[in-house]
Amino acid sequence: MRAGAAALLAAFSVMSLAPAAEAGTSGPAIAAHRGGARLWPENSLTAFCGALGLGVDLVELDVHQTRDGEVVVIHDPTLERTTTGRGAVRDLTWAELAPVIIRGTADERLPRLAEVVALLRPSTVGLLLEIKTGPGGDRYLGIEERVLALVQAAGLADRTTVMAFDWAILERLRTLSASIRLTGLLSRWGAERVGGIGSVVPRLRALGVNDLGIEWTLLTPEAVRAAHDAGLSIGVWTVNEPEELRRALAGGLDYVTTDQPDVALRLRGPRP
Repeated sequence: MRAGAAALLAAFSVMSLAPAAEAGTSGPAIAAHRGGARLWPENSLTAFCGALGLGVDLVELDVHQTRDGEVVVIHDPTLERTTTGRGAVRDLTWAELAPVIIRGTADERLPRLAEVVALLRPSTVGLLLEIKTGPGGDRYLGIEERVLALVQAAGLADRTTVMAFDWAILERLRTLSASIRLTGLLSRWGAERVGGIGSVVPRLRALGVNDLGIEWTLLTPEAVRAAHDAGLSIGVWTVNEPEELRRALAGGLDYVTTDQPDVALRLRGPRP
């Protein structure tokens, strides 16, 4: 672990664990989207430490792969939006990426997946890990094997769910591991293209997937029922406004992914 990561882990150990709750009700798990992207720079160690300090149930993040096979935590396939770097992650080595600074920080570097799982390991928080594709939608060769190896080495395999929009990634993961939890992600555009959630659920079951993650605008009682009737858990992304969070929290979901985990936790209250 780099010195900066070690310092952040030390800071986490003295953070308070949960905000005051608005109500003492049970409800879905709260996942901090990219660590809590409205609270801290997204997909940064600062964000993940902050999310742990809030007492979230799950941390969500995204990974890409460098030219030399390092698994890096970043949402976009390119560097420009969130960092001071330029170009595609897949075209650069880790040594070339290491000096790049995350926007909104003084000097924080992109974290490798190995650093984030080391941060999560002492906690009980679950991990929602999305495997991304390159700028043209191409899969990263060997990324599924590397992701599995990293979460297994950290002892996090039993509390990690690996997610993807590209279901070929999920199929590959299932051939590599019979036990890793998998989430098929579905956008509104994707649902329209394949004929709706009712058409998606049996396909996911045939792939051995455990969970359906849907865009917030697809949330209906029928969608939740279809997933649960098929034995799938179901969650939504990305819900941020208080009224929308209230609706999602009351929607019978298993988890809600949000950039505002502080608000979501307060609205939900503590779980039993």
